[in-house]
Amino acid sequence: MVRWFITIFIAVIVFSAALPWLEKFGIGRLPGDVRFKLFGKTIFLPFASTVLLSTAIFLLARLF
Repeated sequence: MVRWFITIFIAVIVFSAALPWLEKFGIGRLPGDVRFKLFGKTIFLPFASTVLLSTAIFLLARLF
């Protein structure tokens, strides 16, 4: 369980860092992605995008 939590946490950090590039492809604007302002900073939590990209990577790994 801890391994999955760490994996998802790292994926959220990576996707948040790559957000400007990924928004060109529509990733980051899915219905499950949360964006809010807190103390003047925009916080972005890409839950739906993380699930979508993780599923795509899993399926690619499964094929090869």
